Amino acid sequence: MNNGWLQVDKSSKPALVKRKVDNIHDEVRDLLKRIQSLQLSDSNAKEVVELKKRKLVEDVVINYFIVTKSVGFSTNISKGEAELTAEMLQTGSWKTLHFKQYNFNAKGMMPSYGCLHPLLKVRTEYRQIFLEMGFTEMPTNNFVENSFWNFDALFTPQKHPARDAQDTFFLSDPAMTTKLPEDYVNKVKQVHSTGAFGSIGYQYDWQLEEAQKNVLRTHTTAVSTRMLYKLAQEKIFKPAKYFSIDKVFRNENLDATHLAEFHQIEGLIADYNLTLGDLIGVLYEFFRKLGMTKLRFKPAYNPYTEPSMEVFSYHEGLKKWIEVGNSGMFRPEMLLPMGLPEDVSVIAWGLSLERPTMILYGINNIRSLIGPKVDLEMCQQNPLCRVTAATDEQ
Repeated sequence: MNNGWLQVDKSSKPALVKRKVDNIHDEVRDLLKRIQSLQLSDSNAKEVVELKKRKLVEDVVINYFIVTKSVGFSTNISKGEAELTAEMLQTGSWKTLHFKQYNFNAKGMMPSYGCLHPLLKVRTEYRQIFLEMGFTEMPTNNFVENSFWNFDALFTPQKHPARDAQDTFFLSDPAMTTKLPEDYVNKVKQVHSTGAFGSIGYQYDWQLEEAQKNVLRTHTTAVSTRMLYKLAQEKIFKPAKYFSIDKVFRNENLDATHLAEFHQIEGLIADYNLTLGDLIGVLYEFFRKLGMTKLRFKPAYNPYTEPSMEVFSYHEGLKKWIEVGNSGMFRPEMLLPMGLPEDVSVIAWGLSLERPTMILYGINNIRSLIGPKVDLEMCQQNPLCRVTAATDEQ
């Protein structure tokens, strides 16, 4: 009826459908026949689309292959020789043998090779900065430390929360150490319990058994304590600049930004009459070499430094100030029992290694950087680290 071939006669009861034209020209049928005989033109593209919608036609791709015999055709399967041997040359058999052709366009297998972990690359950059500034690297191969060097020598009270099992890993075997310098231990005990060197101390009953407990070191400042004590034993004091970059261990809840083991970067300077201004000046120079020129300092509290400052840097990518480290001047209660001169001050600062590495390489989860979930292919393919340039871009 749409094509005008039929009409409805409503004059009769019931209404009748009657033929309206004598001849019918079915264009759809003609188009289908032309499609079947592959006699179509570009002008029929719209009609073909409509036929596809009505599911009257469909696209079918048929691939044809013409197979012919080549010059080397044979019904016998033979494997070509892959290598030319000395025996073939001696016997002359190579003249009649069929050799396998070499595909010089094929990619060869990548040879096995070693690679540096991103942490090691960033560590190398930081270490180079310290060496350029004239620092000496401290020995840090002492993962197991006793509580005396890790806490007590740092004027950290024995009831401090950091010394609880919730924060520190204590060893069960060997659980205690007895090799401590007796004279130094007595001075540390005095400054803790009753006070000394102008300080009233913490006024509590200091226990040697608590100081003898072995732990996995919670910070590399334990190494700094040993180095400062060794420096104090010299007959003539010589100013020194030390740094260390190594692992520390804390009983942390594991998440995307915390692990039970991580790396700590630490630097310290021991010299006559150092002030807070010297510390700020050194921090500006140190972080300038890292590409961080916008710094702010916020007062903080540490048991073994006074005054103490948290260091913040403006992050160009995040458009906000972020904490990048901690710093301070070691307390007299820590330095004087060692035997250092009264006019000697020690300034120190520290920061982590994982956090800047994650920022430089765009890693969001620390477990993708260190631990059993690290992708070794990522270690092989990550680029070289340039701390200054990369940090400027960040």
